[in-house]
Parts: sequence; structure tokens; C-alpha cells
Amino acid sequence: MREHWTNCIANFDAAVEEFVPDYFGDENRKVLLVGAAGFDPRSRKIAGLLAGTLGQRLSAYFIRENRPGPSGPLLEKANANEAALKLLVPNSQVFQVDVFADDGAPVAGSRIVSILQRHPIPDDVTDVILDLSALSIGIGFPAALMLLQDCEAAANRTFHLMIVSNPEMDDKIGSVPSNRPSPVKGFAPNVGTADMEIAQIWIPQLARGRTGTLTQIGADIGKCYKICPLLPFPARNPRRADDLLSEYQNELLNEWEIDPRDIVYASEKNPLDCYRTLSTLKKRFDRTMEGTYEPRMVLSPVGSKVLAAGALMAAIEHGMSVRYLETESYDFKEPTEAPDSSPDMIVHLILSGPLYAGYDTTGQS
Repeated sequence: MREHWTNCIANFDAAVEEFVPDYFGDENRKVLLVGAAGFDPRSRKIAGLLAGTLGQRLSAYFIRENRPGPSGPLLEKANANEAALKLLVPNSQVFQVDVFADDGAPVAGSRIVSILQRHPIPDDVTDVILDLSALSIGIGFPAALMLLQDCEAAANRTFHLMIVSNPEMDDKIGSVPSNRPSPVKGFAPNVGTADMEIAQIWIPQLARGRTGTLTQIGADIGKCYKICPLLPFPARNPRRADDLLSEYQNELLNEWEIDPRDIVYASEKNPLDCYRTLSTLKKRFDRTMEGTYEPRMVLSPVGSKVLAAGALMAAIEHGMSVRYLETESYDFKEPTEAPDSSPDMIVHLILSGPLYAGYDTTGQS
């Protein structure tokens, strides 16, 4: 097991801005950044933060997610972000990823894995950073799993996860879901044993405007032993959890028939809180079902990337399934409030590397 993840190195907000020049100021460090080059304005922040310290020691793979029929304004924003990222990191490549196949099947996970296999981490890279801020779950999760395994296999390479989060901005991004739920690449459920019935716990992450998405995923998953919705609490907006409970009232009471005691809460600001909560829940579930049922925990992170990062860590460590519904198109209007009314939050985690010498960081039990 990755014992160090329980108390892994984490930095938040101003501490991230202090960490970057202190750690990456070492002239021996060469960094590969993997992030998005889409319409989301948060795409640029991590690259800009790193470029100021690393200069020519920073290289990047930027992912452009292509979906059918994007609007003109979103294409303009994406083109502007891509151009800005190329200026920030001249030693960079932009990879175009078609999220759907010609028949409408979601294939983004397979395609990002193929791209990373064709473009392996250069031997002289000491640190790999995945910027999860603007990557979809269907691309970000497979990329994280592959990059983490590559870094763990190297002797002196560190894997970082960074996120720029802004829940208020998330609420302004609308989406149209596809109609084909599927497991995320690398996070498919275990087949199970033939002599025990499977008992599933589904943990849908509640997010504004995603009721249709989660309803489709739930129908696809089928019979569940329990459904434990995940809510952001504590949150920057103290009423965010209450607002989500109101928005999902029909699903919670009528469709999923949730017992209020089964609702799960995790911090909107700290992915380690979500990771620890899901890990504890998984261990208790396994103990309860031992010898009677084959336990299976299914995660559906569709909202905050901070909570999604915690779900990612739990899914990797405990072999959990991740069920997801790709987005066909987005709608986004720039916030009209003052820039400082809803400031971005920055999260930085170190998931593997020499700083954890003495720990079992390979995931082997």
C-alpha cells in the first residue's frame, strides 16, 4: 500500500506559491508538465507559476480535448489559451484528443494512454506535474495513473498533482452529457469471484447541474447495496451542501431512496480529506462483507476537481471502479463579478518520489 498518502506532502494557496520557487529553483530539476489547453481560464495558471521559476528547464504536454460541435466563443477561448501556453512554455507539444469515436463511443482515455506511450517521459526529467485543473475525468484519471506508475518505476523521479479550483466558476460551466456511461480507462470494475454475489456501493459526487448525468450513471450501474452521495463540506460557500441537497431532492428521496446517515462529506479545499474518508469507508465495507459478498465500490466524480483528486487517490490505492459519463459540449460565460470576489484556490500534492524514502511507495502490499 502507499502508506505515505495518508499524510502526503500537500500545499495550499500561498504555500504553493512559496513552494514552487523554493523547490524548483534547484538548477538540477527538469520538469514535465501535463495539462489542458482548453477554454477554461484556469488552464494557464499552473504553467505561468512554474514558467517563472523554471524557464528553459520546463517542458510540457498540453492536451486539447475535441468534442463535436463546439461553439465559436469556446473555440476562441481555447485557441487563446493554447497560444498563451505555448508562449509560457516554448518547449511544449499540443496533442489533439478526440473524446468520441465516429460511432459516439467515449474513447478519450484510450487515446491519452496511447499518446503518453508514444511520448514517454524524457530520461532527464526529475519531476512530472499533472495539472488536473481543466482536464476531464476521462482523460485526467488515466493520465494520472500512467504517469504515477512511470514515476514510481523510476529511481529518482517525483510525481506532483496540482489543481486550480474555483467552485463558483464551476457553477458557471454548463454541460450536455452524452448517453453512454462507461468505466474510466484503467478504473474498470473487477470481474469478481464466481461463488459470491457482488454487493456494490455507489458514491456519486453531487455537483450543480449534474442531476441528469448522475441519473444516467446510476441506471447504468444497476442494483446497489447502498448509495452514499458525496457532498462538499466544509466549503467556501457554507450553504453549498444545503443547496445541492435541495437540487437533488427528487433523486435522493425518490430515485435513490437515500438514508441521511449514508451521506458522505469531504472538504472542498483538501483532497486528502476525501481520500481518507473514502479509504475508511472502503475498509469498513470490506470488513462488513467479508465471506458473504464480493464488495465493490464505484465512484462517480463529476464536480469539484479537488474532491475528484481525493477520489482518484482512493481508486488507485484500493482498486475502486470509476463510472463516468463524458460531456458532449460545454457552455461557459465568464464571471462578471470582481476578480477578487471568488479567488482561485490552488492545491499541490506530491504523490511519489525520493522525498518519501523509507515508505512503501509502490502500491505493493
